[in-house]
Amino acid sequence: MLALLAAGLLAGCGTLNDATRGMADALTLYKPEVVQGNFVSSEQVAALRPGMTRLQVRDILGTPLVSSVFHGDRWDYVFTIQRQGVPPQRYHLGVFFAGDVLQRYEGDEMPSEAEFVQRISRERKFKVPVLEATEDQLARYPAADAPQAESDASESAAQLRGAYPPLEPAR
Repeated sequence: MLALLAAGLLAGCGTLNDATRGMADALTLYKPEVVQGNFVSSEQVAALRPGMTRLQVRDILGTPLVSSVFHGDRWDYVFTIQRQGVPPQRYHLGVFFAGDVLQRYEGDEMPSEAEFVQRISRERKFKVPVLEATEDQLARYPAADAPQAESDASESAAQLRGAYPPLEPAR
C-alpha cells in the first residue's frame, strides 16, 4: 500500500514538472539561438571526391566533431540549430575512409551557406547608408599638395632621428 502511494506521488510530481516546464516556456521572453557543432554546407559536400586524402577532406570540411578510436576510418560531422519557436534542426554527415583515402560519404541533405545564414539571421529593419561621396561632398575637402606633404614628412623624420639614440653604432 505504501509503495502504491509513493508511486502515485512520484507520478504526480512528473506531471507537475511537465506543467511547470510548459508554463515557464510560455512565460520565457527570450531564448538564445544556439548553433552547435561543425556547420557543413552543401557547397562543401559537393567539393568532396572519392580518392581524396584525409588532409584534403579536413581542408574542405574542417576537423570532425566526432572521431572514434573504435572507428578510425569514419569521421562524423554533426550540427544542430535551436531557435525560439522552431523545432531543433539536426544535421549529420558521415565520411568513410579506406586507409588514408576517402571512400564515400553519406548523411542528411545539407543547407547551402545562403540558406544557413538566412535561418540564423533575424530580419534587419534599418536602411543601409550610401557609401559613395558625391562631387559636392568631395569639394568640401581641399586636395592635399603632394610636395608639401613630402617636405613635412621629411622634417618630422629628421626630428625623430634627433630624438632617439641610434640603433647601431656609427662607423
